[in-house]
Amino acid sequence: MVTSMTGFGQAERSIAGFRMQIDLKSVNHRYCEVAVRLPREFARYENTVKQAIQQRVKRGRVDAFVTVERDREAPLEVDIDWALAQSYRHAAEALREKLSLTGELTLREVLGLPGIVSFRDKPDLDEESLEYEIAACANAAVSELVSMREREGNFLLGDIHSRLEAIERFRQHAARLAPQIIQEYAVKLRSRIQDMLQQTELDETRLAMEVALFADRASIDEELIRLESHAEQFRKLLSETEPVGRKLDFLVQEMNREVNTVGSKASHAGLAAVVVDMKAELEKIREQIQNIE
Repeated sequence: MVTSMTGFGQAERSIAGFRMQIDLKSVNHRYCEVAVRLPREFARYENTVKQAIQQRVKRGRVDAFVTVERDREAPLEVDIDWALAQSYRHAAEALREKLSLTGELTLREVLGLPGIVSFRDKPDLDEESLEYEIAACANAAVSELVSMREREGNFLLGDIHSRLEAIERFRQHAARLAPQIIQEYAVKLRSRIQDMLQQTELDETRLAMEVALFADRASIDEELIRLESHAEQFRKLLSETEPVGRKLDFLVQEMNREVNTVGSKASHAGLAAVVVDMKAELEKIREQIQNIE
């Protein structure tokens, strides 16, 4: 299956009192390059996210953005600073004795004193389980990314096949033009020679030799055969399950080389027009395969 290198994937997961979201964005790249941006307190899990991506993405640059926020519905643990509470109590007693005050500290008043009570997220997972949950979130985001890349790849596949069909039509047209070019050359050559010689008898043998030499120099049969073979190989690669972007890039260069050779031999307006059309289609294919994994 042809897969595009551009796509987006996203996944969310509640992890140990936090809500994690992973956003993946991939673009064209010659190799597989992954950049992960994590909050500092989760930095040790960078390789966990990176490995989840690299297992399923073979080419392209993937940027992973990991955001972590506390889940408001997650349970909290209450911490009491007993030493600070004792200090408040001793200070209150000292004030009461020093200033001859009356009254006692109440529970409500103590709870309202700064620093006595603090809240923290209740840890639900150990480090190993936390890593597992992060990997699961990353895998879910990668699945969405890959699905989008495959959908985009199907679109590219259809477009490339239609352009290969157009190239085949142009190739067949060029094959039909080839013998006509030789015939037209023979007619023109005969006319020029007769004009030069005027009343002198025309040497048919010499004329036939000249036409044969021209036919040999202008022959495009081999180029058209190789072009057909390359196109067939191109179609086979498009049906492969492994990444084929680099192979396709090389093959389209070979196809372009054959068309350029035909163009260099084109001394015929009709054939020159066909060459221009084929080069235009090949350029569009080349642009498309730059995005194939």
